[in-house]
Amino acid sequence: MAVRSLTATPAQSHVRVSVLVPARNAADTLEAALDSVLATPDVPLELLVVDDDSRDETRAMVEGIASRDRRVRLLSGVGRGIAAALNQALHVAQGDFVARMDADDLSDPARLGAQLDHFALDASERIGALGTQVSVFGSEPTDGFRRFLEWQNGLLTAAEHARDLFIDSPLCHPSVMLRRATLLAVGGYREGDFAEDYDLFLRLHRAGLTLEKLPRVLLQWRRHERQTTFTDPRLSPERMRALKVSHLAPLLAAHPLRARRRLVLWGAGRDGKRFARALTSAGQRPDNFVDVDPRKIGQTVHGARVLPMEDLRLGHDHVVAAVGSVGARELIRAYLLNEGFVEGHDFVVVA
Repeated sequence: MAVRSLTATPAQSHVRVSVLVPARNAADTLEAALDSVLATPDVPLELLVVDDDSRDETRAMVEGIASRDRRVRLLSGVGRGIAAALNQALHVAQGDFVARMDADDLSDPARLGAQLDHFALDASERIGALGTQVSVFGSEPTDGFRRFLEWQNGLLTAAEHARDLFIDSPLCHPSVMLRRATLLAVGGYREGDFAEDYDLFLRLHRAGLTLEKLPRVLLQWRRHERQTTFTDPRLSPERMRALKVSHLAPLLAAHPLRARRRLVLWGAGRDGKRFARALTSAGQRPDNFVDVDPRKIGQTVHGARVLPMEDLRLGHDHVVAAVGSVGARELIRAYLLNEGFVEGHDFVVVA
């Protein structure tokens, strides 16, 4: 844990980064989280902590820290949840940039400076959100979460994030920094029955902005069994699928060649059928399915005939690949690329 000065930090003439920290009943971990940010050298910052209707010592803890360090500001939330708390902090933030931090994670002292340096190279201001690689501490992660973290940490460039955007949220939200003007321009955080961070990343993508990640582990992401990742109904497979489709369907409809191409969904199994129903409800009904299982080829699924992959035609088909089995995504992507299909233009992989 960093050692804070017992004297007030001098007021800063200009805040470079506003760090948004929603906190509810976080007294056990919040002090270490705030200390990790306050240890950042040479970055004029403010820490906006929203006490979101806590019932423990969270508020008193933040008041004590704020009395010793004027960079810390306490805001009173009303318990409406993380999106509302983040918007509350966003609308009083003074920094040119906004960084996220959770009340139970640990930020590397070099993180904010490294992100600012990367933004300084972005002369065209096309970066929408910039994250970092993360490590995990706390409870032992499951094999599934290890695979997820390896996938997420492996996405670095804008092209890699765009390629895998409809598989899952490609950035660890507490590691992210954005321009405050950008976040305000896309409407801040939306409240609803969906993951507010993933929804933000999808909206930034649709606005023509990029998602990127620094190739350095600059955040320690705490895992524990009470975490919303495991319990929040907004993160259920059904809600996540609905969120993806709500952003994917308009992109498919706006494709300049959509009217002249078949919409083909690769995968006539459980995952493909669920995605097909969701797309149909959003106005993008698949014209055909594709599958490699000979027992499914020739069948009709949701009114669409199942074809072999050899029937796909470059320039004639727009493919949405929705196969959930481990390793299938890479095989499908390799096949389509080998056939000349361009990812993002002729096909998209979803999960």
